[in-house]
Amino acid sequence: MAVTRRWAYWGLAVLTMINMVNYLDRFLVPALLESIKHSELQLSDFQLGSLQLGFMLIYTLTAPVFGALGDRKSRPRWIAFGIFLWSGATALSGLARNYASLVASRALVGVGEAAYGTIAPSLLSDYFPRRLRGRVFAIFFCAIPVGSALGYVFGGLVDKHFGWRAAFLIGGIPGLVLAALTLWLRDPQRGSTETDAADQPLVTQATNQRLSYRAIVSTYGGFLANRPYVLTVLGYAAYTFAVGGLGYWMPAFLERVRDIPRASATVGFGGIVVVTGFIGTFLGGWLGDHWAKSSRHAYLWLSAWTMLLATPFACVALMSTIPAIYYSAIVVAELLVFMSTGPINSAIVNFVAPTERASAVALSVFSIHAFGDVISPPLIGALSDRTNLSVAVLLVPIAIAISAAIWYAAGRAAVRAEIRKFDSPKSV
Repeated sequence: MAVTRRWAYWGLAVLTMINMVNYLDRFLVPALLESIKHSELQLSDFQLGSLQLGFMLIYTLTAPVFGALGDRKSRPRWIAFGIFLWSGATALSGLARNYASLVASRALVGVGEAAYGTIAPSLLSDYFPRRLRGRVFAIFFCAIPVGSALGYVFGGLVDKHFGWRAAFLIGGIPGLVLAALTLWLRDPQRGSTETDAADQPLVTQATNQRLSYRAIVSTYGGFLANRPYVLTVLGYAAYTFAVGGLGYWMPAFLERVRDIPRASATVGFGGIVVVTGFIGTFLGGWLGDHWAKSSRHAYLWLSAWTMLLATPFACVALMSTIPAIYYSAIVVAELLVFMSTGPINSAIVNFVAPTERASAVALSVFSIHAFGDVISPPLIGALSDRTNLSVAVLLVPIAIAISAAIWYAAGRAAVRAEIRKFDSPKSV
């Protein structure tokens, strides 16, 4: 049974607030790096960098586990568990007495966020029908740039007045409140918003939902045979490679290559990310839903076209030496790139059976990070060591172009799969 509209929008509001706190907690560490470095912990730059790497690795590796649980167990309960775990681990970070305890607490944050990040999109897809998912996911993912910015601002202000430990301790409180609210969310029957044949995914509804090793392996193995899904996730990995590499290296690029003061480079680029991320994500979701009225695979077409259009602007932003030109170009490029966030996540859940959506999101999370923003910062850094940063960052527009090409191929594959689906003989 589907939930009422009031409960659906209440669920969207709660999950979006959680996503904002999710990214606030995640970006506390970058905001506090210098204070942690010069504290009694006396960490090296390598140790500081490994805090994020440790978080991402644990987040990536545990996502498939929670995806399987999210498809078979109570979703609100597992989401609440994840929020409680990461919020408690954030607070524990403020009590760390050495490098090992700080790494362990950040790893626990990764476990908790993996539980939430894989299951929440599945729940949203059962709150809203296909025709609304683009804008719904756009609202949900608009919380990313806002939460990221709040992490920097909140962390910086609390650190300045009360110290870095207080920032972690206070930062864990909102999540504990939201974890309690999550337990009140409705958990509708999976697939309850697939109201007619046009809403059905291009794969057969899964029937084996036992929580066993064989069933889980069968579920994930089935995704690998779903060509539209595989191509969509691969394109998303290229997207994440580009966004992760650009976000990590752009402030340094502006300082080293464009001679912009450090504070101006960091704050200026952060402001661009917040504004373009919010506007681009929301605009992409709205346009995707509007286009979807005339094309079932509009989310993929929109994502492919926006990434293709973003490619030359990204090149200009990284190659021009005129401030007015490269700042304008990076704004347009970021705006176009973020427009695909809502639509592409909608496409991922639409390509699989309702009972497999948490697992599908989990495999996507694993793939986009493992082949995306886990490797792009060090790869760009290694290339910069061998050449220079102005050359190395050109990997970003290359990844953007690759993402556009893969998503175009995914759209073609989805059309062919749909033709085969409706041309196949009907059983009697």
